[in-house]
Amino acid sequence: MTMTQGEMLLLLYDELLKRLRAAELLLEKKDYKNFDGQTDRAAAIVRYLRGALDFSYPISNDLYRMYNFFLVEINRIKASRKADHIEELKGLVLEFRDAFKEAEKKVSE
Repeated sequence: MTMTQGEMLLLLYDELLKRLRAAELLLEKKDYKNFDGQTDRAAAIVRYLRGALDFSYPISNDLYRMYNFFLVEINRIKASRKADHIEELKGLVLEFRDAFKEAEKKVSE
């Protein structure tokens, strides 16, 4: 209960990255059942992020579209089972996480 909203957001992005990394490892092991579970959890995090948007801020519309893109990519990953698709999405999520981390740092100063 002592975390700021920015810290909680970063935690969600970290968890999303963790789920994508786990999916990547499970894909290498051809453990498709658990792979599907990790991609489902990743999608649930993105849906939560999308649902938590406050549309009184103009950027929320852009974030909504980006989160929808993330969901499409997660579905593509689940269907194709290609590691390079996971790597691409991890890169995008990491960019978002780093941008929010920088914003949180500036807000707290």
